[in-house]
Amino acid sequence: MPDATRTATKGTRSTIPATPRLAVLAMVAVLAACGERASRNGERVATLATTVDTLGEVVHVRNAGPAPRWELIPVVSIGPEDVSLEQGPAEFGEVISVALDPGGEAVYVADRLHCEIRVFDLDGAYLRTLGRCGEGPGELTEFFFSIAWVGDKLLALDFGNGRIGEFSATGEWLGQRRIQAGMGGGAMQRLHPVGWNEAYAFQYAEAGLGPLYAGHDAAGLTPDTVPAVLSRQGIIICEYNEGWMSSFDVPFASVPVQHPGPGGIRYSATTGEYKIAVTRGDDTLRIIERDLPAEPIADREWDAGNQDFRDFREERPDASCEPGRPERPAAKPFFNEIWVAPDGRIWVEVVRIAGNRWEVFDADGTLLGQLPAQERRESIGSSTRLPPSFAPGMMATVRQDSLDLDHVEVFRIGERR
Repeated sequence: MPDATRTATKGTRSTIPATPRLAVLAMVAVLAACGERASRNGERVATLATTVDTLGEVVHVRNAGPAPRWELIPVVSIGPEDVSLEQGPAEFGEVISVALDPGGEAVYVADRLHCEIRVFDLDGAYLRTLGRCGEGPGELTEFFFSIAWVGDKLLALDFGNGRIGEFSATGEWLGQRRIQAGMGGGAMQRLHPVGWNEAYAFQYAEAGLGPLYAGHDAAGLTPDTVPAVLSRQGIIICEYNEGWMSSFDVPFASVPVQHPGPGGIRYSATTGEYKIAVTRGDDTLRIIERDLPAEPIADREWDAGNQDFRDFREERPDASCEPGRPERPAAKPFFNEIWVAPDGRIWVEVVRIAGNRWEVFDADGTLLGQLPAQERRESIGSSTRLPPSFAPGMMATVRQDSLDLDHVEVFRIGERR
């Protein structure tokens, strides 16, 4: 029996074609055994089983059991070996985004403090720099927050200049696309590549339509838009000194997460339940579910997570906070974030006591594999971390060392069959 199996059912009944009675009994036995296989010593061990149900017009994909284990194979680490007086190209000011080129031959590193994009090959050798500080063609500002490929163009999201700049792979300035200026650089307000020629950028729509993600490809804006939900769940807002405000994340709170997908699809969930809704407009197309046990929150974790809020309340007892105090969840969230790679795979960062991990699904919702989650640096103006960048069979992330220096890590994804 293979490690990953897939059965099709309609409603709550298995759909089995009309066959002789012995054949039907044999098929039922196979379906019952899909969640286990024989180990070397003859014992039965759990394996991954994927079940597909159709309820009404919504497809439900349920994944139970352990996923096949994948691995991240280090390719190169780009960053300073130590702090030197003479700064080299691998000593960054503040990495805000990375993008592997579609061919997986180079990594483009967006340095916000230097208003530029530095390019390295996969041996770590510096190749060239794109951009510089300013407002002219090919120039960027300190409010430059994200880069992504669409076709053969590298897009650079620059709120300071109110535009998305277009560069060629060699650094030629190709033009610009106007956007709203003056926005921040949180996790939502960046480029989200979801295909080799498709990415989304957050914007506030006109005519009261609310915030959304707008589609872009190599030719410009596409007709596709995806609604974006802004939420204050899991956050305590405190006001003091006639207009001053501070905010605090509630540790382990269940919060909404979302990500645009190809062709105007939206992936959304709340982190306290491992259930991802795939929608287009008002229509729910698919529900992706994962069976995992809930994990408890230790008292020491809860106390440590609320230390900043307690310190603030001692310093500002007159502050007005909403809610007044953090409410302790019954268990830890199942995951932190959802990302969609350009090949259509869905990456979920799962929270586990044994160590966070990525679980990777195909576009239909079948769990393909799992691998350890890598350390990643926090985003600017957000408690979330910088997103990974993907190329075929590869991933790049950003981490900080003990001196708070940024390093870009590139890995190959080993899929163990």
